[in-house]
Amino acid sequence: MRTGGGNTPELARDGRRQMGPEEIARKAAAIRRHVIRMIAPRGQGYVAQGLGAADLFAALYFGELTLEPSDPAWPGRDRFYLSTAHNSAVFHATLAERGLIPLSALDDYCHDGSTLEINVSERLGPAVEATLGSLGQGPSVAVGAALAARRRGDGYRCYVMLGDGEMQEGQVWEAAMAAASFKLDNLCVVIDMNWMQVEGHTDAVHAMAPVADKWRAFGWAAEEVDGHDIAGILAALDRARATKGRPSVIIAETLVGKGAPSLEGIRSHNMRLPPDVAAKALAELEGV
Repeated sequence: MRTGGGNTPELARDGRRQMGPEEIARKAAAIRRHVIRMIAPRGQGYVAQGLGAADLFAALYFGELTLEPSDPAWPGRDRFYLSTAHNSAVFHATLAERGLIPLSALDDYCHDGSTLEINVSERLGPAVEATLGSLGQGPSVAVGAALAARRRGDGYRCYVMLGDGEMQEGQVWEAAMAAASFKLDNLCVVIDMNWMQVEGHTDAVHAMAPVADKWRAFGWAAEEVDGHDIAGILAALDRARATKGRPSVIIAETLVGKGAPSLEGIRSHNMRLPPDVAAKALAELEGV
């Protein structure tokens, strides 16, 4: 059996963490607390979407992805692509909880010269598969990686975290069409459906429903889940892994600010977080 470094629990033979929904939920709560602590010193940042996506990140990193924390560049690892690269606090917090970077590194988030940048960058090291600052690029890069894996006979899978607003980018649909054409069943896209983009509610900018039907029309296996139901997310990931002959997309509806009642439902793309607001949110999260 593979084992991770430090205090990382033992991994299964295929490298996937054997952790149940309740334990993963506790990891998600810890990730949310990190998000507040990381952004509070800056006074502003990607708070709302970070709290909202924490359950998705926890389910992926603690229940699905094949990884080796003591060797982030291990060739057998699954590849994860954060297409919404600005949602960096929750991503970095997840890496730290998973043991891929030190917890102490979170203190340097967004400091001048830090590798923990506001937009996730490969400067951080092998835990970042690609720098994807321009929205919509993630699926295209993942299609290439998934196709390469199949042609080489490698067993790793590719996962993309895609924002709902990103579906307004034409590049996403070009990649979707290519993935279905190549029958890339080693590719899974998870859409963080939080109904928020810079200008506000996504429907006020560009209505996209019915989302699942659009992906199915492009040849994908698509299903919709509650983005805060850990067991449901894990079950959807299992079904995606079992799907053959076509790529899979999981459309996960999330609530911005989830876990901190004082911030829940506030659609603020780059939220101001003064000390009193941060302290209240952290107190709410400490009770989880």
